Amino acid sequence: MAEPLILALDQGTTSTRAIVFDRRGQPLQTVGRNLKQYYPADGWVEHDPDEIFAAAVEVLREAVEACGRGVEAISAIGVTNQRETVVVWDKATGKPIHPAIVWQDRRTAAACDRLRAAGHEPRVTEVTGLLLDPYFSGAKIAWLLDNVAGARVRAQAGELLAGTIDTWVIWKLTGGRVHATDATNASRTLLFDLRAQAWSDEMLRIFDVPAALLPEVRDSAGDFGETEPALLGRPVPIRGVAGDQQAALMGQGCVSPGEMKATYGTGCFLLVNTGEAAPVSRSRLLTTVAARVAGKTTFALEGAIFIAGAGVQWVNEGLGVEGGPLAVERLAQAARPDHGVVLVPAFTGLGAPWWDAAARGAIFGLTRDAGLPEIAQATFDASALQTRDLIEAMRADAPEAFGAEAVLRIDGGMARSAWFAQRLADLTGVNVNRATFQDTTALGAALFAGIGAGVYADMAEAAEARPQAEPVTPAMGRHARETAYARWLDAVARTRSNT
Repeated sequence: MAEPLILALDQGTTSTRAIVFDRRGQPLQTVGRNLKQYYPADGWVEHDPDEIFAAAVEVLREAVEACGRGVEAISAIGVTNQRETVVVWDKATGKPIHPAIVWQDRRTAAACDRLRAAGHEPRVTEVTGLLLDPYFSGAKIAWLLDNVAGARVRAQAGELLAGTIDTWVIWKLTGGRVHATDATNASRTLLFDLRAQAWSDEMLRIFDVPAALLPEVRDSAGDFGETEPALLGRPVPIRGVAGDQQAALMGQGCVSPGEMKATYGTGCFLLVNTGEAAPVSRSRLLTTVAARVAGKTTFALEGAIFIAGAGVQWVNEGLGVEGGPLAVERLAQAARPDHGVVLVPAFTGLGAPWWDAAARGAIFGLTRDAGLPEIAQATFDASALQTRDLIEAMRADAPEAFGAEAVLRIDGGMARSAWFAQRLADLTGVNVNRATFQDTTALGAALFAGIGAGVYADMAEAAEARPQAEPVTPAMGRHARETAYARWLDAVARTRSNT
């Protein structure tokens, strides 16, 4: 019998990709499309939902064709997605009522401030594990209902549906038969009760979101229907769904408490598996669902950095450095030693542990002999130093994960650089394992789908398909590391909106 194949759809912030994997987690074919970003106002970021779905169908079809074994060989599809991005659409026609509001979007900052001033944040955190920040989905949905003509009335009449990108894509792939999400995505909305594992009536009242809009919440490995026959040539079961960072946690094999990973894509997201415990962070980190499989929920602590690879992209596009990320890396390696330049890339505010939506980017320490090489290195260092912020916060909340043997598994576009991996280990003082295969988000979606389709017996067996890793140990002296971090903390303090 031919080995089963699994098809992963990875719908990210800047691209939509499909990857065909075999049972051992080896990629056989990859097809991708870039995704256009829209910036209609300061701090606003939007996507075209129809463009997302059209690209999804294209890459799925092309990946199946390119693998050479036909759609019959595909045992299941796994879907992973940019998480907090939301779409609201007409239930009858499938037409979005507005462009998708992207997770980076800050238009709901004032609404979150009002809820915080009204004293809601402690209860919101207790129920959802999250903070009152425009990053999350609930306030975005409320904004759409209040700012699109007639939307709230139509929502209350049951004429509209809402969901994160996984929900939108699944609804379209199944011809409108399945309106569902998984527990990892639901846990990013500010509307989901972590402990009850259900939508919270209390949060729905606070954010003024009608329950009828929301999808059914299912396990990460489970039945999400089948694709319309005409899309891929036959119906293909959708058996796995997870938000991108939880998918990467699975793809890195972090299925035991204390195991952690950081993914360096547009932003950076560091998650540490906390097992069946859902700790309440004392350091303004997030408590989130890591996975829900066979009805059993595991949790994670998460720190979110809004700008990582997007900072390198800014150097390319904003500062006119041609040649892509490799050109920026070459510049960075040519920087003067101990130049003292610090870049705080708060282009869309600061994420964890600062959570300052009004902060904006700044460069400090410029001298007459500083130039593009120093700014380029400071851009890479900003990702490493923001990671240090998260590690310090996680040490306070989950000290058991940061013993002498602590290892940070890394993946994503920036992790392709061995130089950056060394810089990360140096500036954090933590041992790093750099995945030899970077698309662990797509792999995680495939592994969840494999569990849902019976290709793997459980998460432990699926985790055996994680990629090999290259170990990187810190080489920088402690004094140099702590001096760099002190400069960083000073720059952050100068950048924050409330200082």
